Amino acid sequence: MDAYDYALPDERIARYPLEERDQSKLLQYDAGKISDHHFHELPELLPAGSLLLANRTRVIHARIRFQLPNEKWIEVFCLAPLQPAEHQLSLSSQEPVRWSCLIGGNRKWKSGHAELKLERPAQESLTLFIDRVDRREGGSFSVDFRWSDPRLSWGEVLVLIGQIPLPPYLGRDAETKDQTRYQTVFAKQQGSVAAPTAGLHFTPNVLERLKAADCQWAELVLHVGAGTFKPVSRDTLDGHDMHQEYVEVQIDVLRLIHKQLESGKPLICVGTTSLRSLESCYQLGRLASVDKLKFEQEKSPVVYLDQWAALSNLAPNVEPLSAIKSLISAMESQEIDMLRVQTKLIIAPGIPPATADAILTNFHQPRSTLLLIIAAMTGEDWKKIYAHALNRGYRFLSYGDSSLLWNKNKSGPKLT
Repeated sequence: MDAYDYALPDERIARYPLEERDQSKLLQYDAGKISDHHFHELPELLPAGSLLLANRTRVIHARIRFQLPNEKWIEVFCLAPLQPAEHQLSLSSQEPVRWSCLIGGNRKWKSGHAELKLERPAQESLTLFIDRVDRREGGSFSVDFRWSDPRLSWGEVLVLIGQIPLPPYLGRDAETKDQTRYQTVFAKQQGSVAAPTAGLHFTPNVLERLKAADCQWAELVLHVGAGTFKPVSRDTLDGHDMHQEYVEVQIDVLRLIHKQLESGKPLICVGTTSLRSLESCYQLGRLASVDKLKFEQEKSPVVYLDQWAALSNLAPNVEPLSAIKSLISAMESQEIDMLRVQTKLIIAPGIPPATADAILTNFHQPRSTLLLIIAAMTGEDWKKIYAHALNRGYRFLSYGDSSLLWNKNKSGPKLT
């Protein structure tokens, strides 16, 4: 991992977003060449017929802070649903729910029970009842939530009582502006505890101009977990326990991806989350090509993908076009129209992405699994890219600037 470290000065971390989303800088890397642009120029930079694949997840108000009777503060950080286990079912539930949570100051919270009251003008006060159940692997806890107003869903309660969970490296609490700016303009499906930040640069105007430039747009869902901020603490990647994230992809989106691969026109992932989702589909397609893809439940599939699935010898290294076709056929045979995946897939140098021609992404932390994805796309040139960005005043991390990186491992269309 020492090979994927670099010095990131604190002043280069973007603490706040720009006034206008699409005014961020955009670094383009293509065939070893780097050029500087602004994000609003994206429609002019992409070839006609390009397909952009974006993540429509929406960030939930996952941070709940409250004070105990002894005046000590506790923070509960909601990670993922346990009962019900699906994000949509849990967030829409008007009944008690159980979540996996991190608890800041858990040693101060000896009783395991707390009540958080919110006074609502012109309405009855809302009380949230919180019960710590047990400790889980990895340092998280099972936590039960119930609330006093049965008309509200759990998602609505979180909006009222919780806070937007900004990344820890921003070093500040969420402010009013973050309610909208830490969401993409196309965010729809609640479930993330961190934004898919590559999408934060898009505006309705840029989306309209992409459409006018004959570029297609498709969406999937990956609910970003807190593990995305977890650095690789070992000397080598093989000792790292990759975080798991939930993915949903509609079969019609897979058909559109298959058609794009067949055409040979550029397939561009908006962010590392979209790329991880797409590569997970490719790995499942490899298994489907030799009838080794097993759905957990017929018509409600949840497939678990190991972090080293790309290195598995259980399936051949088929071309992406054939793999996606096999995945579609497997879903059609079981009348499944939505693929649900719990993925731990690692993308890194030596196991590069096979599907995407390019990725739109921000600039990532040193020694992170996200930086490994960039190195997998661009090879050793990642160092040249990041040195250029640092020298030219680019802003880094979640609220920072953007890059359009073309995949060195593919011989598909390149810009001139």
